[in-house]
Amino acid sequence: MILEQLKSRFANALHGIVDDAENYLDLIRPSQDDRFGDYQANIAMPLAKKLAKPPRAIANQIITQLNADDLYESIEVAGAGFINIKLNEQFLISQILKAATSPDGLTGELGIAPVSQPRKYIVDYSGPNVAKPMHVGHLRSTVLGNAITNMLRFRGHHVITDNHLGDWGTQFGMIILGFKNYLNLQEYKKQPVEELNRVYKLVRQLIDNGNQEIETNVLAETAKLHNGNTENLNIWKQVMPHALNEIEQIYNRLNIKFDYTLGESFYHHVLPDLVNDLLKRGIAKESEGAVGVFFEDNDPPMLVRKKDGAFLYGTTDIATLQYRIEQFCPHTILYLTDSRQSLHFEQLFKCAKKLGINQVELLHIKFGAVLGEDGKPFKTRSGDTIGLNGLLDEAEAHALQIVKSNNHANLTEPEQLETAKQIGIGAIIYADLSQNRESDYTFSYDKMLALTGNTAAYMQYAYARVQSIFAKGGINVQDLRADFGAELSGSARGVELRFDSAAERRLALEILKFGDAVDFALKDYRPNLLTTYLFDLANHYSTFFEKCPVLRAENKHIKNSRLLLCDLTAKTLKKGLELLGIKTVEKM
Repeated sequence: MILEQLKSRFANALHGIVDDAENYLDLIRPSQDDRFGDYQANIAMPLAKKLAKPPRAIANQIITQLNADDLYESIEVAGAGFINIKLNEQFLISQILKAATSPDGLTGELGIAPVSQPRKYIVDYSGPNVAKPMHVGHLRSTVLGNAITNMLRFRGHHVITDNHLGDWGTQFGMIILGFKNYLNLQEYKKQPVEELNRVYKLVRQLIDNGNQEIETNVLAETAKLHNGNTENLNIWKQVMPHALNEIEQIYNRLNIKFDYTLGESFYHHVLPDLVNDLLKRGIAKESEGAVGVFFEDNDPPMLVRKKDGAFLYGTTDIATLQYRIEQFCPHTILYLTDSRQSLHFEQLFKCAKKLGINQVELLHIKFGAVLGEDGKPFKTRSGDTIGLNGLLDEAEAHALQIVKSNNHANLTEPEQLETAKQIGIGAIIYADLSQNRESDYTFSYDKMLALTGNTAAYMQYAYARVQSIFAKGGINVQDLRADFGAELSGSARGVELRFDSAAERRLALEILKFGDAVDFALKDYRPNLLTTYLFDLANHYSTFFEKCPVLRAENKHIKNSRLLLCDLTAKTLKKGLELLGIKTVEKM
């Protein structure tokens, strides 16, 4: 990756100037305006006070010690002390050839080497409550967690995914009470999850309307389940396969798989001993019959056992954390939940420190809500939270209308259905990931499925447009790559990569920023930085396509050179979308 190579050269130059060179390397970034070169290093200004020298003098000193003649065509100090770098064309060509001829699906794909110091991550995401249909509220955690996982693995990290299901809490007490008293057996046999959801909603409504007796009975049913009551355990065992099957169908549609699915029930047997240990070590103490972990500065305590002896989410999360550390020895654990759970994770992480858990980085990757066009949480007209299956169905239906009305590729009916599936689901995923994760965003099918702008459909169209060029020209992509691979190795086959216009060079440079875009996105776990890169790449390709004839190029050398840029653009778009959890389509 270009930025990685530049940082390495600047690090060597800075070691003779400052003793903490690594702290300044993030100030090397791609230029926002290509009039000022391809990359810009803003290192000199923050060093001025430390070194008691003018920034321009420091910048010139850095350039003098920078051993990078093979990388750049020109390097200059501008303004207050900015270092502007224009890359050498032969260097760009060598990097493009390396990226274009790297094998697919292997370490080093697109010429991007894995990180030199891989870490072990656990990513805790999705985590729906079972026996209730997944709804739009589960979308963000699910697609964000999957994208972050894919990006980490692409960069060579070891990632373990764990879907921490809510399969043991009070909601199951509601379901058990509803199962015993309100279940329509015939409907349950036909549509088990829908019927369970109906009785859950009924019990929930009774509680919300102030029915104290129902609320007391729910707590009693939950306690009986936790204490091993045979009848309640049998209901739980009967319900769970239906619930898990429903959830799995959603994950299959989104093409998501987990390494582990360890719900709250998996940890229940260790909770009594856990609370006793917290009490014995003085980490927790009793207060008014309950047990909690208390913190300094009058911060609210984290309850781990209620007065009635029931355990809480926090208790299970402590047990889960201990299990993960003992079982997997991770460097980092990422928890993906919405912002409303910020206090809970602040308490969990403080509790972890009290337990002496200091060797693992614990991060809450929080996110905002999905809103309707009225600015309120996205719901159906009846006021229910929208089910995720229905959401995906609707997206596919909208996409099918677009595919049918724009069927320039003469797709057959089965091809139209498959294309609509990938466009519709891709639109939902991309629309979510293209937002700053901490912001709320407004859900709109029309905006998500637009063929212009920063949407999945626009990226998929850009990819399909490249494929149409190869199909129209009868180009064998594997042969093209092999010819340029031979060029890279020095056994020429009569091909030559060259940039005859500014649009070609700009496209090549943008392609080579892919690995850096992934790293920027992972720096604070924000996939929207990758979507921004893909949008920029698609726009650069569109400009290239308008200004640089490909199949009608002036000669064979220019044609093949441009075909290689087309191929590499398509590979990069496909890989980028794949990391986000989105499939491409060959024809649109």
